[in-house]
This record gives sequence, structure tokens and C-alpha cells, in this order.
Amino acid sequence: MRKPRHVRLTEPLVRDGGELRPASWDEALRRAADGFERARAAGPSAFGMFSCSKATNEMNYAAEKFARAVMGSNNVDSCNRT
Repeated sequence: MRKPRHVRLTEPLVRDGGELRPASWDEALRRAADGFERARAAGPSAFGMFSCSKATNEMNYAAEKFARAVMGSNNVDSCNRT
């Protein structure tokens, strides 16, 4: 029997002391939000957003709006320019 190449995550994981452990959705989302808040508090050069030309225009627009309006950063780039 062949072993599957990819294992699907069934719960969020958070890193504690370099190790991943299962967490509740509330804890995982709180940690993500706290990380965004720390980056925003550190100033506009602490955050950057990269999007992909294979994403939809709407997705790229939302990514740019998030970086500029929410995170206060003009550090937005995409592979569209290559």
C-alpha cells in the first residue's frame, strides 16, 4: 500500500517553543491577529504583501487593499510585472 504524499490538516496548529501543537480555532485566529497587530504597530516597513498573477483580479485587489488600508503599508508587489 502506498503512503499518501500529502496529509490534510484537520485542525489549526500553533508554534510553541519551536514545536507545532494542535490549538482551537479561537487561539489560532487570535495569534494570527496578534501577529498582524505587532507588524502594524512596528510601522509600514514591517509588513509587505506579495500576490500572484494566477489569482483573480478581485483577489489581488483585496490583497492590495488589505496591505494599504489595514496594515498601512505600501509594500505591495506581484509577479504581474515580470
